[in-house]
Amino acid sequence: MNTVSPIRDKKQIELMKAYLKSHSLRDYLMFMVGISSALRISDILKLKILDVWNGKKPKEFIVLHEQKTGKYKKFPITKNLEKAIKEYLNSYDYDMNDYLIQSRKTSKGESKPITRQQAAFILSNAGEAIGLKEPISTHSMRKTWGYWAYKSGVSLALIMEALNHSSIANTKKYLGITQDDLNDVYMNLNL
Repeated sequence: MNTVSPIRDKKQIELMKAYLKSHSLRDYLMFMVGISSALRISDILKLKILDVWNGKKPKEFIVLHEQKTGKYKKFPITKNLEKAIKEYLNSYDYDMNDYLIQSRKTSKGESKPITRQQAAFILSNAGEAIGLKEPISTHSMRKTWGYWAYKSGVSLALIMEALNHSSIANTKKYLGITQDDLNDVYMNLNL
């Protein structure tokens, strides 16, 4: 499997949003959940509408147990994510028990989410379409969240905790934090 990267340029994040939104509000919402939550794709795909929507508006928080770790996770729905949820849910008739990132296919009449492979295909194609030089896939959303949290001044210890990593060294490697990034920290402090 190829190593994927975070999206390190905010303009490219905006291009991804615009591209996905113009092709599918569902795919746009998947990307927005991913870059707003640091969730793994397995957790994004198991979300149901009732996990994010109270019947009239988005909930304040998403609460779940992570599939990989079994750990409890609670995080706020950001303004941008709230807007994406509203746009998506206003675009079709839904059942509260439908999967948020729902496949057009059903299983015995029941809704089901898209597959991890389909999610990866969607993101990879979008990345190519907007001219990203580095390969991206589903994990890029989680890495993008961590990378931009770090660039915004969030401590690596907090990012490590949010990503459920066991060490700061793993988190730095995971996010692709380079010596240039560390040099920027020193230069920006300029005490």
